Amino acid sequence: MLIEGYDAPLVAGEPLLARRGFWSNHLLAMCGGGPGAGRASPEWFGDDGADTDALSETLFDPGRWPVFRIPAAHGPGAVVIYRNLVGDYGIDYLLTHQGGSGAQRTGSRQGEFSGAGLTWQDLVRMADHPCRTAEGVEDAAARLLLALPLLDDLEVPEAAPARLGAALVSAGAPQETAPETAERLLAHLLGRPRHEAAWGSPLSGG
Repeated sequence: MLIEGYDAPLVAGEPLLARRGFWSNHLLAMCGGGPGAGRASPEWFGDDGADTDALSETLFDPGRWPVFRIPAAHGPGAVVIYRNLVGDYGIDYLLTHQGGSGAQRTGSRQGEFSGAGLTWQDLVRMADHPCRTAEGVEDAAARLLLALPLLDDLEVPEAAPARLGAALVSAGAPQETAPETAERLLAHLLGRPRHEAAWGSPLSGG
């Protein structure tokens, strides 16, 4: 697999989405709560510690960098790259354009996300409109969860927690914990440091 700007051993990561332990690796770090909130665990995503540890060896292998493609039928899509460079690990998020005109790096995650993010509206649009003629993830729930760390909105609609909770259940999270997991993910994303208040989403040309 070739992506401009990456002289690295990139491999298609989409098959890993079906493996237990993936979502806890991808999202668990964003479930930290405040005092008395309780400690998040892989079980919140339908995984256990052994699943999570086993898959982390694959996800974070310096010899194979998993790539998750989120092509969109309307507007730009995204690519999520596990950048497993020894001494410089992170997760890169690229915006892609129809027709293969290149990819624009919009942010990266190394503990905390940095870069220009997306509004909730942009995130949902991307999740709900896969490009059926391009390789990549087609399931709307998986697309939403993969791109979730890109969320950088000043506020989200009241329906956002329910939509996110339903996506978590679809991905294997228990129904009884999915609502709290969704709330904690959103609380983390909405509470992190922001860029200039007048920023525009990269999808809308801002």
